[in-house]
Amino acid sequence: MSEGFLAHPEGLERVQEALSELGLDGWLLYEFRGQNWISAALLSVTGTTRRAFVLVPREGEPRALLHAIESSAWRGWPWKTEVYSGWREMAEKLGALLRGRPRLALEFSPGSAVPTVDTVPAGLMELLRSLGVQPVSSQDLVSLFHSVWTEEQLREHRRAAEVVAAVARSALERAADAVQGGAPTTEGALADWIRQAMARGGVGVDLDTHVAVGAGSADPHYAPAGSGEAIGEEQVLLVDLWGKTSVAAVAADQTWMGYLGQVVPDDVRRVWDVVRDARDRAVQFLASRFQAGEEVRGYEVDDVSRGVIEAAGYGPYFVHRTGHSIDTRLHGSGPNLDNLETRDDRRLLTGVGFSVEPGIYLPGRFGVRSEINVHWGARGPEVTPQGPQAKMPALLAGR
Repeated sequence: MSEGFLAHPEGLERVQEALSELGLDGWLLYEFRGQNWISAALLSVTGTTRRAFVLVPREGEPRALLHAIESSAWRGWPWKTEVYSGWREMAEKLGALLRGRPRLALEFSPGSAVPTVDTVPAGLMELLRSLGVQPVSSQDLVSLFHSVWTEEQLREHRRAAEVVAAVARSALERAADAVQGGAPTTEGALADWIRQAMARGGVGVDLDTHVAVGAGSADPHYAPAGSGEAIGEEQVLLVDLWGKTSVAAVAADQTWMGYLGQVVPDDVRRVWDVVRDARDRAVQFLASRFQAGEEVRGYEVDDVSRGVIEAAGYGPYFVHRTGHSIDTRLHGSGPNLDNLETRDDRRLLTGVGFSVEPGIYLPGRFGVRSEINVHWGARGPEVTPQGPQAKMPALLAGR
């Protein structure tokens, strides 16, 4: 998605075609202090301090209803505008703007089933319903016009993915070198090195990492206190790292694993094999659906991946969704691969991207996760990086 998509005639034309196909009277975009980041991005509006509304009708030109002091924030808006000052005037003019167009798409999710598209406040929904609006979730419109990657974003994501993978492999080796040298590094020191290495590789925006060793790896969002634990022998090492090449780019988000010993223990190897198979089964399912010309919904992919882990007896230890949307935000607003935290029944529309990251977390012992990214392209699912991790290495073998 390019910033300011709806401020251009070609963007408007595509949205209106989609509104017609969905049988909607329009799309009402609400913005206030960045509350609805989806609207803000589509409209390329920043610095708003008062409530603003944009109606994109199924036919005709869009119209904006803005506060009288907000002209500077909207100076790039090419379509018609109307202003209000007081709340009574706002309600009156909003009612006139929406009259005769009851079925409107809005960024909300019934029952808040999909929180990433539930950004219109409940109080405003009450007001809109009192004005005769019959709100419909804009979730497919959000996927199509906010979360779909541009060709440039796909190219930059591919580039970032290879940098991130190379840094992850080097980080595992760096931890092993430190152990072999008799001066083990710490989780915090290795994390610092990873951030610096990604930045040197050109992946310097919104970058970060989670490094976890031993029992810490059993916490999916582990964050060490201070410098963290020492990374020593006979421990599982998890490295989760992400970043992108520019503000407008799409991040690469990966998790890599290693074992700091001569041989990976049977219980660790067994868990790794299950997690890797759950990851790969999800990709295989995506490919088979694409080849059959059948649509895919987010919850279905989660079911496939989770089924592998459940069949192996580790179901209770897979405590998060299989994957999250990735757009200009690391955790984007498109479809998630989720039938655990939510039941995400959104379709995977051509051009969206997401992570695939099953995990098994055994409290007090160790955790294993393998994370790759997938772009759902016109030629099927494209996995990044090009060489996903196939096995958990024994990092001290042969040393």
